[in-house]
Amino acid sequence: MLPRVDSDDEWDAIVPDEAVMRPGAAALCGRLGLRASPLVRFPTGSQPVYAVGDRYVLKLFPAAAADDGVAEARVLAHLQGRLPVPTPYVHDAGAYENGWRYVLMSRLRGIDLAVAWPRIPPADRDRIATEAGETLAALHALDVSPLTDVLGPGDWDAFVGRQRASAAGRQRAHGLPDAWREQIPGFLDAVPLPAHGPGALLHTEFMRQHLTVDAADDWRLTGLLDFEPAMIGCRAYDFVAVGLFVSRGDPRLLSRVFRAYGETFGPGELLAHTLLHVYSNLPWYLRELPAPPEPTLESLAQTWFGTG
Repeated sequence: MLPRVDSDDEWDAIVPDEAVMRPGAAALCGRLGLRASPLVRFPTGSQPVYAVGDRYVLKLFPAAAADDGVAEARVLAHLQGRLPVPTPYVHDAGAYENGWRYVLMSRLRGIDLAVAWPRIPPADRDRIATEAGETLAALHALDVSPLTDVLGPGDWDAFVGRQRASAAGRQRAHGLPDAWREQIPGFLDAVPLPAHGPGALLHTEFMRQHLTVDAADDWRLTGLLDFEPAMIGCRAYDFVAVGLFVSRGDPRLLSRVFRAYGETFGPGELLAHTLLHVYSNLPWYLRELPAPPEPTLESLAQTWFGTG
């Protein structure tokens, strides 16, 4: 019932259209023995994701993103019970029709940390930062060998080289003003990135939107989700999203994350990884995060990734 999606145009026409997507999702739920469960689509996310009753979540991946569906199922299975916070349990996963894949997973307890954040008391925010650091430390300590066949980029140094070469152009495409864009090549040349050691399992989007908390449990972290963009690579790369979307320029919170993690990464290194990140969008970050005292990348690094 779901039409094949291979191109961006097909994605834009089909994936947001509930008149097309919902019958296909409902038919799949019927095959999975969940026909009687209410089906509610989540409003956010790059993939179509549905709550199936109170217990399950169904995530769909069109042909254009089928590899992401394979990766998410494998990573979630690998993580089960190994982190300080829960991750979704995979109940079923596989091919559907016309190139689509699915993952049927457990629904995490709690609500989106980004939504809850304004209501969370400062002391609980501090504890969440500590829990986040402990969770990342556990994630990065896991053996990645069972996942090397499904997670990229393979050669991390080659990946960094490609991202470095395209960094200024990618920011130009996002509309970054020339005064900022012209600083990028020199900044990247001036920031020494440590030699790449054994690769770690990276979430790559460790942000409030992918963490859940429960008010009834004193705002403790109750889950970490969305592993479709997971990679194997340099551990500092995961702290891009932490600085931008968890601590959001708050040096006290970031220092707590580092303390719980057991290691600190310098502001210059983290801004360099921000510019190298697959999803980097500096104009968006400049609108959302604290402004630096000077219009330089060095000042920006201290503002977003400094610890005081």
